[in-house]
This record gives sequence, C-alpha cells and structure tokens, in this order.
Amino acid sequence: MSDEYEYQHEVEELEGRSATAARLFDVRRIIGGLFVIYGIVVTIAGITASDADLRKAENININLWTGACMLALGLLFLLWMKLRPLPVPHPAPAAPEQGPARPGDDSA
Repeated sequence: MSDEYEYQHEVEELEGRSATAARLFDVRRIIGGLFVIYGIVVTIAGITASDADLRKAENININLWTGACMLALGLLFLLWMKLRPLPVPHPAPAAPEQGPARPGDDSA
C-alpha cells in the first residue's frame, strides 16, 4: 500500500511542476515583458531626442509616443495575465482497459 501512496504522491508532484511550467511560459508573459522592455528603451530614446531629430519628424517626438504606447501595451498584457491566469490542467481520465477481442465476439 505504501508503494501505491508514493507513486500517487510522485504523480501529484509532477502535475504541480507541469502546471507551474505552463504558467511560466505563458505567451502573454513573454509578449508583455518584451513590449515593456522595448517600450522603456524607446521611451528613453524619445526623452533624450535632440532638436535635430525632432525637426526631422516635423516636431513630433515619435520615439516618445511609440515608447509610451509599447509600454502601455506590455503592461496590459501583463495585467491580462494576472487577472486571467491559465487554468490548472487536469489529467485526462484513463480509458478502461479491454482485453484482446475473442473470436466470435460480435459485441463491438
């Protein structure tokens, strides 16, 4: 009986690790993180833009606006991930085992 308990405990532990790995590699986390990082970089480039750069863009600080939008989008992705986390996957129910078909058995 203890072998069965140990096996069940090991299976539950592996299922927990699998759920943690699924949440860790959620695509919303990756996309949101990249948008936040790039948004910070582009926003800093917009803050430090020179007058010559602004004249090229008809006095519109496009880096500042783009960086702020990227930062907002990345934060929205991360907020979405926080508010609607992935459901914990449940193992599929095991199908009942059936023996080999016997000759003359027409029940199938």
